[in-house]
Amino acid sequence: MRACAALLLAIAWSANAEVVCALGSNAALYKAASDQRPTSDALQLATRVNSALKSICADHCPTLALFRNPTAANIMVMAEHGDGKLVYSPQFLSMVYDGFGDDGIVALIAHEIGHALDATLGAKFIRDSWAPELRADAWAGCVLANINAGASGLQSSLAALQKYPPASATPWPARAPALRTGYTQCGGAAANFDRRK
Repeated sequence: MRACAALLLAIAWSANAEVVCALGSNAALYKAASDQRPTSDALQLATRVNSALKSICADHCPTLALFRNPTAANIMVMAEHGDGKLVYSPQFLSMVYDGFGDDGIVALIAHEIGHALDATLGAKFIRDSWAPELRADAWAGCVLANINAGASGLQSSLAALQKYPPASATPWPARAPALRTGYTQCGGAAANFDRRK
């Protein structure tokens, strides 16, 4: 089932299953056979991200399938057989919700989808010198600007992104400027971003 139906084009990545990004260190434990339909709550939050994507990539958005899977490394984006899929651990999303609410979950989804956007779109605000995680963060910042959650929602989003970094462990002081760049370049108010503690 294509749970993220508003995303329009397939991701042209490798034909073999490949973890592109995981916000957790246990990606090797992932079992694709345990993929299940997403919960309605997760689907609603992914739809919120999809709505923001319409103004970013219109008819050029990548297609991602959304699955829940208890063996997932928290939340991860994968390329498999030419398609992209976003897989989350239900326990992880519950934990993020308890600490950061819906805005925290949306931010983590935005980061993961940022990898798909980076693979399919170009943007003048993305620096060639940035590593893939920083480019995904810049795209996540752009998505967050288009969601327009306000200052408090943005603060919850940034706190979740800081608490749950990618497995590559790019330090937060390098990630925050990339997020800010994407956020401000896509219309977010710098003052909202700079309120973070």
